[in-house]
Amino acid sequence: MSHPARRVLVSGASIAGPALAYWLDRYGFEVTVVEKAAAVRGGGYAIDIRGTAREVVERMGLLTRLRAAHVDSRRITFVDPAGLTVGSLRPEQMTGGEAGLDLEVRRGDLADALQEPLRDRVEFLFGDSIATLDDDGDAVHVALDSGTRRGFDLVIGADGLHSNTRRLVLGPEEPFHRYLGHVFAGFTLPNEFGLAREGVVWNDAGRGAVLYAHDPADRVHGFLTFTRDIPPFEAFRDPRAQRELVAARFPERAWHVPRLVEAMREADDLFFDIVSQIHLPAWSRGRVVLAGDAAHATSFLSGQGSSVALVGAYVLAGELAARSDHTAAFAAYERRMRPFAERNQALATSGGTVVTPTTREQLEARDALLRDPESLAKEMATAGAQAGRAAHSDLLLPEYAGAL
Repeated sequence: MSHPARRVLVSGASIAGPALAYWLDRYGFEVTVVEKAAAVRGGGYAIDIRGTAREVVERMGLLTRLRAAHVDSRRITFVDPAGLTVGSLRPEQMTGGEAGLDLEVRRGDLADALQEPLRDRVEFLFGDSIATLDDDGDAVHVALDSGTRRGFDLVIGADGLHSNTRRLVLGPEEPFHRYLGHVFAGFTLPNEFGLAREGVVWNDAGRGAVLYAHDPADRVHGFLTFTRDIPPFEAFRDPRAQRELVAARFPERAWHVPRLVEAMREADDLFFDIVSQIHLPAWSRGRVVLAGDAAHATSFLSGQGSSVALVGAYVLAGELAARSDHTAAFAAYERRMRPFAERNQALATSGGTVVTPTTREQLEARDALLRDPESLAKEMATAGAQAGRAAHSDLLLPEYAGAL
């Protein structure tokens, strides 16, 4: 670990970016993080940290803090198209997680925990983004939207599914984008439903409406999701078109569907996107490398996006610290991480009909299981849970010098 510090620009300050900054700073790199948002995003829906990722946050010294932030969801209840209760599951029955070991924390709480150790150590440039990249082989010359021009030894794109860094280096997203057939809208609304530490899912074939409460607070998270053969790219830049597209798919007067549609129309925090993954032939080019969703988005159907991002950040930083040649480090990072990322990507496409049954037959089969706890327990024990648990821990963390 005696080689001189190198200048690294990390694009993105959500999960993968701050985790990379933490490890790179620990290894003596000079790190700058650029983030288009004005500040760290607080609050947000809960995410899970499982398997290998739990060991990563333990090595970061964050386990105690994240345990204190654990939201401890107790159950997921399913209702039929008429709004009548079908049955309930414990969250870990769906995810393949392990009760008492997995962490479930708000996205904002994880972001805060990752960033806290970096204050006064890592340079953060909020409200800015990379405009151009020029890799001349010896350095990467970067121009930011603000007009700032800087030179870095390496650039890491940790800027999400729709990565700007990836676009600048590898071109448009479409060749690498694998659409999984679902569209969703997320937003918050008043907790008028008496929910706490639980979720409720309404389903009809190919559609779902969800209420999810972390605690007895005054806000809950609402989601409306539906299948669509073709991605609605035409709506991405038009919030009004997004709201109209979603509302048209939920005309029912049953359950809380009308209230969710009304809240979606009024929300000032609407997040509209498609469920998709990123599959790249290579995760780096020259002195630029990708991490997290920018490299290997698993989609929220896998439940593993943040966990895989945390593991990838640990591995990429460790390989860069262990090797003076960035090309060899990038290759070692991808060699270790790609099988793990691909196995977790597969979780999103190896079933996925518990929360999102796409056909009438899948919905009826799911509901029949929910009404028969004994059969449900057998199904969960022999199928998704075991596959998920194996994927979550399918990488033995290397012990890089300085990481323990």
